[in-house]
Amino acid sequence: MDVVRWMMTAPGAPLVRDVGPAPSLEDGQVLVEIAGCGVCHTDVGFWAEGVPTRGELPLTLGHEISGFVVGAGGSAGSEALMGRAVVVPAVLPCGRCAACEADQSGVCRNQFMPGNDGHGGFASHVVVPADGLCEVPQCTSATQPLGTSGVTLRQLSVLADAASTAWQAVLRSGLRDGELVVVVGCGGVGSFAIQLARACGAQVIAIDTDPRRRDAALHLGAARVIDGADAKTARKEVKAAAKGLGAPAFGARIFECSGHPAGQELAFQLVGPAGVLMVIGYTADRVPVHLSRLMAMDARAIGTWGCSPKYYAGLLDMVLDGVVTVASLVEEHPLDDVQSVLESVHRHELARRAVLVPSESS
Repeated sequence: MDVVRWMMTAPGAPLVRDVGPAPSLEDGQVLVEIAGCGVCHTDVGFWAEGVPTRGELPLTLGHEISGFVVGAGGSAGSEALMGRAVVVPAVLPCGRCAACEADQSGVCRNQFMPGNDGHGGFASHVVVPADGLCEVPQCTSATQPLGTSGVTLRQLSVLADAASTAWQAVLRSGLRDGELVVVVGCGGVGSFAIQLARACGAQVIAIDTDPRRRDAALHLGAARVIDGADAKTARKEVKAAAKGLGAPAFGARIFECSGHPAGQELAFQLVGPAGVLMVIGYTADRVPVHLSRLMAMDARAIGTWGCSPKYYAGLLDMVLDGVVTVASLVEEHPLDDVQSVLESVHRHELARRAVLVPSESS
């Protein structure tokens, strides 16, 4: 079996197509034939913005992966996955270290992130640890409609990061029915944060500079949408919108999903009494904030890295049941178009999450 990979050889350089035999598998590893791989801003960060990968170059990027297990290492757990459809969590902790045992798997020193620690999903196949994979029940084809929502395994690739990262953030925020959520940045992660907050009974205000994303946010359940181009105006509009919605005067959850310095600064400024700021987006740029605001507002700021594998099954159920929309938020592209897709994501030209699909000849 040959494996096709599109590899980053140097930041900013065109990806290089590589074809070679499937690697041998160690105990506890599986080989996944990829159905789809989402393209995330994190990939752009590695390729175009100077964010270093933990694995050495050349490296295959891509960490939003779904597919079928077609090879297994020696352990019984790995063998049991043969032929199964899976979503590969973007962050796979080891499950055995002190951090994992303390339920702090996000800081596991032995975690594996495809496309960062080792080869990822801009490929026909990928080798990943068997532990922690999310099985997709009753799935025999990459294009088979699943559940009542009719989502496909290809489209489910975005659960690996965009949807699951938002889900862990919602859970960690302690969000309760009737509370107010403000989502800053309504792209890949933000679009799911809106839906998941609504599913938990929250009232949602969505902020984005892109009118296409603001329109989409309304369709996804946001009660109000606000243009974030001018921070001062946006803050005033959030305050007015919250009052109009009859939202509680304290405890608003702010979800920073933009990964942009201006978005992060605005999100911090929106933190109110007993508020919770969930920092989800990433930028390498430093952002000036008035840290004492947290003290004065008796508020909290919480970072969240990826999503623990233990939360995936519940999220998958919500997607299959149609509680969370996926299909309308993604668009498929041939894997061989990876370079042009990556460049389009870098230029913010795509309104939906791009999913790369290997061809049958890959």
